[in-house]
Amino acid sequence: MLLLGAVVVQLLHVALMLAAAPLLVGVVRWLKARMQGRRGASPLQPWRDLEKLLRKRPVLAANASLVSEVAPYVAFAASLVAVACVPSFSRGMLLAPVGDLILLAGLLALARMALALVGMDVGTAFGGLGAAREMSFSVFAEPALLLCVLTFAILAGTTNLDLIAATFRDGGLGLRVSLALAAMAMLTVAVAENARIPVDNPATHLELTMVHEAMLLESSGRHLALWEYQAALKLTLWLALLAAIFVPFGAAPAGAGPLAWVLGLAAWLLKMGVLCLALAVFESAIAKMRVFRVPEFLGAALLLALLAAALLFVSTGLA
Repeated sequence: MLLLGAVVVQLLHVALMLAAAPLLVGVVRWLKARMQGRRGASPLQPWRDLEKLLRKRPVLAANASLVSEVAPYVAFAASLVAVACVPSFSRGMLLAPVGDLILLAGLLALARMALALVGMDVGTAFGGLGAAREMSFSVFAEPALLLCVLTFAILAGTTNLDLIAATFRDGGLGLRVSLALAAMAMLTVAVAENARIPVDNPATHLELTMVHEAMLLESSGRHLALWEYQAALKLTLWLALLAAIFVPFGAAPAGAGPLAWVLGLAAWLLKMGVLCLALAVFESAIAKMRVFRVPEFLGAALLLALLAAALLFVSTGLA
């Protein structure tokens, strides 16, 4: 029965993530529009855009290789597997034993590599520029994320996300400065990984400032739909990851029934709504920084994560 429940929870979780990802993007856009005094498009608009793009055949450049055809599917699959490992309304999913934070970092790196290869495949100037910027930013973002993982592993004794969330939920660790530093570092990395303001503006098409969008200028049709869906899944993954680690309350315990699932779903939707509102407020209150300042921004995240890990080493006597 436990195995059957884990399978059902896993399937419901994947369906929830697939359905919620475009909706979360639409909610953030709608909230930003309302804060700026505009009516804004419906939160369902990303779903309509995806439906329209999926009906169209992709148009490939004459010199495009197999990379441009395969990369969208690789990135989407990597993001889908990653988001399937991050708990939402319930713990004890089928993939919970393999839901490792290091695995998540590797899957995100795989999706980033596929995106960068697409940007460079055709050989356009803007695609190569966006790919170079993306990979240079990852030099700071990935070590910062791994140092945050190290901090959680020292505290919880594991890198498994389900066990880390359970440890933090029990409250035995108390309030720690290292956790606050790791939280700030992860928030910074999340903003950069999702190409949000102030690192990048997902709504702009000014070539000299684009990063993520510059690599997709040659994508169209269902390939562009997959890239847009992959970006929405990645945003949902990061929001769910932050909620699972730093607000690990309300999720149904492993082996619980449908009533606990419904309550867990309500708690998860509330947490996602609060995070979407916080993201909209942050992006409405801050301007996009210059591209050459982004390494400094991510460098600060790296230093915060390093300081968090160092403090734990000293305080726990591991040094």
